Order: sequence, then C-alpha cells, then structure tokens
Amino acid sequence: MTPPSQQLHLFALLTLGMIESLANGVLSATAALRVFFHPENGLFVRKQLRDKIADTIMSHSIQLPDLFEALPTEEAHWEFQRELVIMRSLCLKLLEDKR
Repeated sequence: MTPPSQQLHLFALLTLGMIESLANGVLSATAALRVFFHPENGLFVRKQLRDKIADTIMSHSIQLPDLFEALPTEEAHWEFQRELVIMRSLCLKLLEDKR
C-alpha cells in the first residue's frame, strides 16, 4: 500500500494535470467532473487522504460546471479561471508541504 504522504503527492500531481487540461480547453468542466472530480473521488479524498487542503481542492472542483449554468458567459469564464488558480496553488502547497 502507498504511504499517505505519497498518496497526497500523487493526488496533487494528478490534479495539476487535470487543471492544466481544463485551463487549455482539452477537457471541459463537465468531463473533468465525470472523469476525476466526481463525488466518489471526493469521498476517497475525505476518508482516505484526510487532508484539509486536498478536501478543499475537491470542493472547488465539484462546482466548476455549475459556474456556466449560474453565471453569464464572461463572468463564468472569469470565475472558472479564478477557481483553477486557487486549485493550482493548493496543489502546489500540497507538493511543497510534502517535500
């Protein structure tokens, strides 16, 4: 079994890849939710990784598709980019903390 610190490191790296795919338009927010940021993974992060930062990342990610339903297009795009910046910085903090 992978040690918890290594699991957090892998989670952060994988999440950074998803964020990059979202930022570059390779993956839509809906597809990212379906592939990675779904509730089952959120539950895994909460119960298995037990890390507040990782849990916060998952909380931010789950709301991404809703931004485009709830806000005007320009505002949704701006908020989407802002959320990605927050998630990216949290992932980098996880990687920094685990050195």
